[in-house]
Amino acid sequence: MATLLITHSAFLDHDPGFGHPERIDRMRAIDKVLAHESYNALKRAEAPLREDVEEQILLVHPQHHLDRMKNAGEIAKKRNGGVPVDGDTVMSGGSIEAALRAVGAGLEAVDAVMDNRVANAFCQVRPPGHHAEPDRAMGFCFFSNAAIASYYARARYGAERVAVVDFDVHHGNGTQDIFWSDKDLFYGSTHQMPLFPGTGALSETGVGNIWNAPLREGDAGDTFRDAFTSRILQPLHDFGPDLIVISAGFDAHKRDPLGGLRLVEADFMWATEELGKIAEKHCRGRIVSMLEGGYDLDALATSVAVHVRTLMDLGS
Repeated sequence: MATLLITHSAFLDHDPGFGHPERIDRMRAIDKVLAHESYNALKRAEAPLREDVEEQILLVHPQHHLDRMKNAGEIAKKRNGGVPVDGDTVMSGGSIEAALRAVGAGLEAVDAVMDNRVANAFCQVRPPGHHAEPDRAMGFCFFSNAAIASYYARARYGAERVAVVDFDVHHGNGTQDIFWSDKDLFYGSTHQMPLFPGTGALSETGVGNIWNAPLREGDAGDTFRDAFTSRILQPLHDFGPDLIVISAGFDAHKRDPLGGLRLVEADFMWATEELGKIAEKHCRGRIVSMLEGGYDLDALATSVAVHVRTLMDLGS
């Protein structure tokens, strides 16, 4: 079966402002690399504005958070941008539509994978999501895209055990917070520590469902692979997921300006392959991958390319 790529031109309309690392050109860089003929076999779809998107957001976020984001979005449209909702998280006129379509992409990907229409899916979206806490936007994130997709898979398809695996250089504090008390949700993260947002210690274990693998500045692929194997893959196998959602951040790349890890494209390919093996064993290969960070444009493009190519190989 095919790999599904979900994206939309509306992601170009979210503009946090001049000099902001989570910039529009991230989408253009990925568009260019995935336009190569070697990706012609991808099944492609647009991220929708779904009628049920607010209903699904409310599985994770309270009404007052959704209302605050919508109100900020309306103000940003009237002002033509520049509405801060956090110290480094800014709404422009197109931000709320982009954020809602980013959530919608995850929902569409879950539908396609759980209905067995595709083998797996990659959601090329922005803004990212893994820092968004239940009632707080932060770290460039408005809504918790991966967590919402996970809750939707349970509510719509009866997936009993859903796992989010996060290899962004920054810890996904929002996903961890949302999953913290639910033994049937798994969160596993490799990340640099200390680094924003300051969470992700080994001692943070939830109800035995949180698996953090903090890395030190300067750590490279060998250390990453060891930590990923022992702290993420083995517990994930024991968990036995019905669906794996990847928070696919590529800012652990050695060229990224916001982190200090030393990963290269081969490390992201390896991690994707290993997650694919577990998905094949436990959940018929079902993987939904959602873009998170990655701020060096060349490194982001080449890393996404190998990640998507690996997903395609897994599905073939």
